[in-house]
Amino acid sequence: MPALQLFAGPRARARLLTHGLQPQDIRAVPAAAGGAKGITLNPLDRFIFGHWLRGVPQSVHLLGASIGAWRMAAACLPDADSALAQLAEDYITQRYDHAPGRMPTAATVSRAFGQKIEERLGVRAAEVLSHPRFRLHVFTSRGRHLLARQGRVRTPAGYLGAFLANATHRRALGAFIDRVVFADPREALPFPLTDFRTHAAHLTSQNLASAILASCSIPFWLDAVHDVPGGPRGAYWDGGITDYHLHLNYAQMAEGLVLYPHFQPNIVPGWLDKAFKRRHRTSPMLDNLVVLAPHPDWVAKLPNAKLPDRNDFKTYGDDDARRMQDWRRALSESQRLADEFAEIVAAGAPVHALPLP
Repeated sequence: MPALQLFAGPRARARLLTHGLQPQDIRAVPAAAGGAKGITLNPLDRFIFGHWLRGVPQSVHLLGASIGAWRMAAACLPDADSALAQLAEDYITQRYDHAPGRMPTAATVSRAFGQKIEERLGVRAAEVLSHPRFRLHVFTSRGRHLLARQGRVRTPAGYLGAFLANATHRRALGAFIDRVVFADPREALPFPLTDFRTHAAHLTSQNLASAILASCSIPFWLDAVHDVPGGPRGAYWDGGITDYHLHLNYAQMAEGLVLYPHFQPNIVPGWLDKAFKRRHRTSPMLDNLVVLAPHPDWVAKLPNAKLPDRNDFKTYGDDDARRMQDWRRALSESQRLADEFAEIVAAGAPVHALPLP
């Protein structure tokens, strides 16, 4: 039973059949929000960024939302393999002070997350932003009107309004939340961001840690990050709200492919779109996208027959040792994803990918 499946848009499938999958073809790599699900992609990340793409001559744009932003920032460090391994260890071993039987407060989680991001990335921001080929783009969601500042009443009311607006149309979400992308100033994204209300800001050594913390700040689980330096004023939350899986107009790239290590074949536009299955379908914007995703039969053999996820904090409660044990087992099993991908690209043969669903 294979652990890894490949899916691709029409243009990408044709390219894979004639040329296989070559590192010099990759122009962009998105990384989704999804919390602990990203643990299973860690060995794949380590191989792709620490080895396979390490010596490519072209610029490669790394796009991340939430945990995906942390993953892509770690991939930009000179020691990407070890930095990504450290990220997995940090994520697995996270624990927060809290009363027995209760969840930790948002302020407690924000403080711990912020300290870890500063320790791993903030103090090395200059290294992250000086990679000779990788260009980092951090996706965040900025509140508007009711959500312009965090508050006990205005935040729940604002997110209720955002949910109802998004239910009518994805663009209507822009009345409550817009997208702010903190981007490497050396080179713009090779495709437009015209699908949703968007602001662009430069990513610098001074705001990298704040931008990544903002991109990881899940509403009600973490506090908002207010007024990220260099960006428009406001309360910033998880980048996955506007860009859960980064369903962007990749097809407008002039050349090359987009490689997407993902935990499923579907690309869901925003976090509030999870309930709307019709929005999970592929689109012409994904014409040149290649998705690497775990096989459902392989996932069924992981602990609890699923990928790790944020709900495990509730499921395991105060039993951190058992949660960590099961997450480590999932991480160990995920080495198969990296091994199978390595075999595919080493063969240099035509690659048969499934159509994107």
